[in-house]
Amino acid sequence: MDAGPWLPVPPNGYGGLENVVATLTAELRARGHVVVLATVGDSRLPADGLVSAFPTGQFARLAGPYPEVVGIAHAHAVAVLAALRKHADAGEPFDLVHTHLEVVGPAVLAALGEAAPPVLATLHWDLRRNADFYERFDGRGRVFFAGVSDTQVARGPDAVRRQTVGSVPLSVPIPSEPPLPTADRSDYALLLARMCALKGVDTAVRACRTAGLPLVLAGPVAGLPDAAALDAALADPDHPVHTHPDLAWFTAHVRPLLDGDRARWIGSVTGADKTRLLREARAVLFPIRWEEPGGTAVCEALAAGTPVVAMARGCLPSLVEHGRTGFLASDEAGFAAALHRVGDIDPAVCAAEARRRFAPAVMTDRYERLYGEVLRRAGVSYARAG
Repeated sequence: MDAGPWLPVPPNGYGGLENVVATLTAELRARGHVVVLATVGDSRLPADGLVSAFPTGQFARLAGPYPEVVGIAHAHAVAVLAALRKHADAGEPFDLVHTHLEVVGPAVLAALGEAAPPVLATLHWDLRRNADFYERFDGRGRVFFAGVSDTQVARGPDAVRRQTVGSVPLSVPIPSEPPLPTADRSDYALLLARMCALKGVDTAVRACRTAGLPLVLAGPVAGLPDAAALDAALADPDHPVHTHPDLAWFTAHVRPLLDGDRARWIGSVTGADKTRLLREARAVLFPIRWEEPGGTAVCEALAAGTPVVAMARGCLPSLVEHGRTGFLASDEAGFAAALHRVGDIDPAVCAAEARRRFAPAVMTDRYERLYGEVLRRAGVSYARAG
C-alpha cells in the first residue's frame, strides 16, 4: 500500500489521501490481508511492514521550486522498488501494489513491466492536472486505475478510461455515537480544507457574512499548519513559502475578511478537536471552484451527521442529496441562501446515509473486487482473504 512521501499515515490534520489509506489498510488487515505500508518514517498506523525514504512527511517542501521538488516522489519510488526486489528475492513476492502516488507511482511501476506485481493506482486528483501524462500512459496490461468518483473518470482522457477498472467512493471512520440534534449544535459553519482559491474559501466567508453565520476555517496555508508556523516561515527570508501561490492568494483574498470572531482561521485540526468541530457545526461548507474528484471531508461531515452546503461541481452532486443531506448551489447568492435552510436537514439522515455509503467496510468490499479484477486482467489467480 503506497501512500507516497507527503504526509504520515494517518495524517496529523490535513490529508485526505492519507486518511483513506489509513482506513483501507486497517480494514484489509482485519480481513486477513498482509499489508506493507510505503509512507514516511513517522507514520503511526500498524502494518505488516514499513517502507520509507524519508523520516517525516515532505508536504511542506512542495512550496519549493520545481527543480528542488521533482525528485522527492522519485526517491520514494526507489524505496518502493527496493522493497519489491527484497521480497521477491526472499521468495515472498507481493501479490499486488496499490499505489496512491500521483503520476510517479504508475509510471515507475509500469516501466518494470512483468518484473512488477500487478498494480492498482487510485486517482485522487482532477485528471486534467497532468493530462499530458494520462493521455499517453500505457500500463501494458500490468497497471490499472481506480477512480474516486464516476465524474472524475468521465473527465479523464480516453487512455485512462480504458485502463480504469472501476470507481470507489472515499471512506471515513463512522462515529459510534449518534449525531447531535440540530438544537444541540453550535451556531458556526465549518470549512475544513486547504486554504486556497480552488476551495472557494473567500466565497465561504462572504456567504456566511451575508447569512449572519459565524465561520471557522480549519486547514493549512501553503503547507503550514497554523498561524504560528506561518509567521515563523514568513520571518525566514529563505523559506520557500514566500513564493507559494496559496500564500499570495490567502493574503490578498481571505486574511482581510477575517476578524478573529465571526470569521476566523484556526489552522489544521486533528483528533478530538476535529471530531468536535465536525460534530457541533451547523453545517460544513464546500464552495469549490474546481471539479472536486473525491471529497473526503464531505464524507466526514455527513458521518458526523452534519449537513453539507456545496457548489454543484465535480463529485459533490453524487455525494450530497439536495434537500435531504444538504444543499447544492450554483453561485454565491444561492450558497448564502442555502445557509438559512440547514436547520431543515435531519442529522440522523446524514449519518445513516454516510454509514450506508461511506463506511470502511463498504470501500474495502469494492477495493477487494477491484484487486481481483486487476489480478484477473494481469493473468494472476486470486482468492479473497477471510
